[in-house]
Amino acid sequence: MLAGCSVVGGDDDPVAAGTAAGQPGGGGAATASKGRVSLLQKVGADGPLRTLNVEPDGRWECVDCAGDGVTSTGVLGPEQVRRLQGLLADPGLTGETDQARQYRVSCIDSLTSSLLTSTGLITSQDCPGEERPPIANEILLLLTQATPAEVTS
Repeated sequence: MLAGCSVVGGDDDPVAAGTAAGQPGGGGAATASKGRVSLLQKVGADGPLRTLNVEPDGRWECVDCAGDGVTSTGVLGPEQVRRLQGLLADPGLTGETDQARQYRVSCIDSLTSSLLTSTGLITSQDCPGEERPPIANEILLLLTQATPAEVTS
């Protein structure tokens, strides 16, 4: 699962990132093993960090999803697993990483969602006017609709 979480950038950057156990990121980029995805969500700089880890077979574990310290688990349905794995394998996902987009957090006290995939970290915020990477946004919607993770607008 997720070995550790740290704040990316300076003290004013609320984007959370991590490295998958045994999967050091190349060139300083955080990555997860192929077919696995983690979703890290936080509201503002002081909000609780929710962590959702999804295995290639669809098993998921959500840590502190309700902000109450409770860990919940479940399994995605076969169609959800097929869809998720197809999105994670999409070559266009590489161009959506924070590094490729040179992404910078632009809003304060908004919901920040970071997907940790085998291609790297992909962050988005619920900010007016912010364009979301299309493939990563589909992954985010699939995960938030199928698990207790925070639904995005």
